[in-house]
Amino acid sequence: MTPRAADFRIPGELLAEMRRWRNRALLVGALGTVLTAVGMVAVSANQFYRSYLWAYVFVLGLSLGPMAWLMLQYVTGGAWGVIIRRPAEAAVRTLPLVAVMFLPVVLGMNNLYPWMPVHHRALPAHQAQWLTPGFFLARAAVYFAGWLVLGWLFNRWSAEEDRDGRAAARRKLGWLAGPGLVFWGLAVSFMSIDWILSVKPEWFSTMFPLLTIVGQALTAMAFLIALLVLLWFRQPMSGVLTPRHLHDLGKFLLALVMVWAYFSFSQFLIIWAGNLPEEIPWYQVRLNNGWQAVALLLVVGHFALPFALLLSRDLKRNFKLLAWIAGFVLAMRLVDLYWQIAPYFRSGGFGLSWLDVTAPMGLVGLWLAHFLTQLSRRPLIGPNEPALEEALAHGRE
Repeated sequence: MTPRAADFRIPGELLAEMRRWRNRALLVGALGTVLTAVGMVAVSANQFYRSYLWAYVFVLGLSLGPMAWLMLQYVTGGAWGVIIRRPAEAAVRTLPLVAVMFLPVVLGMNNLYPWMPVHHRALPAHQAQWLTPGFFLARAAVYFAGWLVLGWLFNRWSAEEDRDGRAAARRKLGWLAGPGLVFWGLAVSFMSIDWILSVKPEWFSTMFPLLTIVGQALTAMAFLIALLVLLWFRQPMSGVLTPRHLHDLGKFLLALVMVWAYFSFSQFLIIWAGNLPEEIPWYQVRLNNGWQAVALLLVVGHFALPFALLLSRDLKRNFKLLAWIAGFVLAMRLVDLYWQIAPYFRSGGFGLSWLDVTAPMGLVGLWLAHFLTQLSRRPLIGPNEPALEEALAHGRE
């Protein structure tokens, strides 16, 4: 396929299939949402908010992680980013929905966060100044405002490049990507402190924001790989994607699995060596009363198994096997977030509520339906992409 002859608009057959995927996702999302709402009334409002929080953090990564990859590609260039740019842009366009999904977290602040005034918990002065309801909501507004503006600008200028082919749009995209990455990293770091760590305000870790950043990047890369393999069976992507494209993305997946393991072990080692009473309870809870089995699952499933498999060059070039590994990594991301957040609320030991199943089912289903709607609105590769020729030749030299 040559750049001049290429037509990356979604053909009617694929559009019809994407509508079927969207309808199935919407059905699953609607069912999960209804069951979760029923659980809130019939089971426990507290359990609803607790299940919703960790599921929401996962869905947030599906939107914010692709934004980071999008900006990184504009900063660095390369053929690897051309094939993921449109799916990443579509994921970013789901941020308005994700912002609306944040409302139950706001409504459940009294149920989730022990520093809320209703709990009357005494905190050190520096924490008391930071953890106030008004300041918490103001920071959340800043995070979402920045993310939404970045997403809007990147998609607007990308559409401008498609329409006019102007180099000015590309310069603006490159100019915004660097500062955008800085804001993204800072916002995700503070978000992890506000929305996750403050559930247990006595505990703190300087490594935790880095774990959240890597976790979102890993979630996004695994999702994009699985999506690309799904599209590879159909035109126009069947004429674009080569094993070398997937090999490049597979190397990113391997690197992120290793970085996640490194940061996780570093956090554990620092806290174990320090042996401070304000730090060790976090791991004491998560390594006892059944949670140690989840920790072992993460060691094997989130690191050892994907690491061993992704070392293989041939496997990273095998579309179906790489997609299965990417899907497995996504499942492990859900387990990791549950292990991070749920023990805060289950002091009696490991356990699962059926709301821990329906909440992610509802949120992920609705997110996927909206994502597929956004993905179907633009060509799968930009027709005026500067690196298009390089991307089409990648793996065919």
